[in-house]
Amino acid sequence: MPWLGTVTVVGLVVLAALIWVLVRMRMKDQLDELMAKRRPSCRLVSRADFLEGMQKIPVCLALDDDALHYENADLQATMELRHIDEVEYDDETATGHSVVGKALRLRSHGHAFEFVLDQATARQWEQLLTPRRADQLPARAV
Repeated sequence: MPWLGTVTVVGLVVLAALIWVLVRMRMKDQLDELMAKRRPSCRLVSRADFLEGMQKIPVCLALDDDALHYENADLQATMELRHIDEVEYDDETATGHSVVGKALRLRSHGHAFEFVLDQATARQWEQLLTPRRADQLPARAV
């Protein structure tokens, strides 16, 4: 019965692939739910990949009048627009890796936050959250 080991290995590979597909589909459903929840109160809601180190984390990215929200099933974060010092759109990340679409880079208090958007979505974001540099902003009151 030497074929039994081969069948077991093939079965484990198929099982792993099915689990991977199920997890990806469930994550997509969760992002769709978050996006639907944010749409009524936000000016723009889209999918994005939040870059954290070497990880690409799928998130719902939403912009309302006062803040930018990025969230998924495991992450809920908000940045107030008044605390964002710089907004950039680029075709590569801060570490020099090229991206398919555009990288939205935000700087706040010396920290950079990067999100990867597809081209069409990046154009929408660029219209509402226009690029700006810290040296172009008026001085903040202390």
